[in-house]
Amino acid sequence: MNLEKQAETLNDLVLINNDRMEGYQKAIDELRDEDADLRSLFQERIDQSRQFRDELVSEVVRSGERVAEGTKAAGKIYRAWMDVKAFFSGSDRKTILDNCENGEDAALRAYEETLECENLTPEQRSIVIRQQAEIKTSHDTIRAMRDTL
Repeated sequence: MNLEKQAETLNDLVLINNDRMEGYQKAIDELRDEDADLRSLFQERIDQSRQFRDELVSEVVRSGERVAEGTKAAGKIYRAWMDVKAFFSGSDRKTILDNCENGEDAALRAYEETLECENLTPEQRSIVIRQQAEIKTSHDTIRAMRDTL
């Protein structure tokens, strides 16, 4: 039973990282040619999310449980909202960075909820804490960029 709960908890983060990849890809698609700095930053976030997902998938597989695929429903709602907001705002840098910060807020909440679970092994908890810290750094970088506009 504990392995099942561990897998379920980690699978939630697998889906969050899938959401991050899709969200940042959507942000890249909204960028203008002069936003090469953001394109590079967002691609780094996609690569980071892929690495995080792969680490989490390894833990789920190690437990012998099934790996979740796709994205979370909340992530799909977030991306739909981002589509509407971008349409009305003309996809300016500040709006795109606002949306990315909101996405990072959601990821941080998911990681915080995961750390409240008592069913993780010490190794899994260590992975989650490290990933959360890196997402927090990403969040703060994006917020700082947005605040300069």
